[in-house]
Amino acid sequence: MTAVGRGRTLAMGVSEDAAVPTVDAPFARALVDVASARPDVVGLSADLARYTDIEPFAKRFPERFVNVGMAEQNLVCVAAGLAKAGFTPVATTYAVFATRRAYDFIAIQCALEGANVKIVAGLPGLTTGYGATHQGIDDLAHMRVMPNMVVIDPCDAIDMEQATYAALAYDGPVYLRLLRGAVPVVLDRSGPAFELGRAALLREGEDVGIVASGTMVARALAAADELAASGVRASVLKMSTLKPYDASALRELASGTGALVTAENHAVVGGLFSATLESMARSGVSVPVEAVGLDDEFGTCGSLDYLAVRHGLSAAHVADAARRAVASKSRWSGR
Repeated sequence: MTAVGRGRTLAMGVSEDAAVPTVDAPFARALVDVASARPDVVGLSADLARYTDIEPFAKRFPERFVNVGMAEQNLVCVAAGLAKAGFTPVATTYAVFATRRAYDFIAIQCALEGANVKIVAGLPGLTTGYGATHQGIDDLAHMRVMPNMVVIDPCDAIDMEQATYAALAYDGPVYLRLLRGAVPVVLDRSGPAFELGRAALLREGEDVGIVASGTMVARALAAADELAASGVRASVLKMSTLKPYDASALRELASGTGALVTAENHAVVGGLFSATLESMARSGVSVPVEAVGLDDEFGTCGSLDYLAVRHGLSAAHVADAARRAVASKSRWSGR
């Protein structure tokens, strides 16, 4: 493990805190490991190999790597063609380029055909200060609505590595948000391993349940610590797979706490908040829910810490939402 230092690519959603333990390029590590034993695994990039952590694969297996250039639609089509030829293609680009530019190609060439294509998308949510053109705030919504598509939003280096293994083992189209560069370690390797479609309870508390995905898991845990200091006991449920969604884990959390918060590095429309409410409606669960995420707005430019505060994604915002959810419990039960 290393610490974030000068000259490194910062992991998405974190600040320059040298005390945070990190792992360099966990996606690349897992991909190269699997590819060493599986010659069917091939890599593709839309001229972003260095910035999507697939460059180590390209250097290790140059004969199994294709750079299509700045042509995301071709990226998806070439990947789909390779899948039909029996390969397992891993196509990397930024989230905004995959889901906005190449959406129809993903739908028709990959999802409709059930093609075994893995789309690994960098710069998810507010993980870059470059502004709205590069911030993938709606990618989960686009991918969730697409039939046959598995959707994953890892939370740290361990989750990223394990999700990569799981995506490559799965036979079918997968959309995997990428955490790149020096990625923080939030989870304990001795804890529950990542499983497609399974949530993991990281913290237990009976006052409120926080359902979090992606980089918001770390902030949810920090919020739980803040809440505990004031006597509010919060559970934290890591929901790294948004599709399929773990409805049973949500039901158990809601019944045990009576109030929920969703925390996501994404717009609240169409992402984790929407998936949670949909699951509750189907299951007949009725508890108050507060949403933490972008609320009908594009992201702005600035440092990652500034963006978290500016758009309401900080740990303090999660804690405040939890307090509101707890306060709503008595009013909700009286309806």
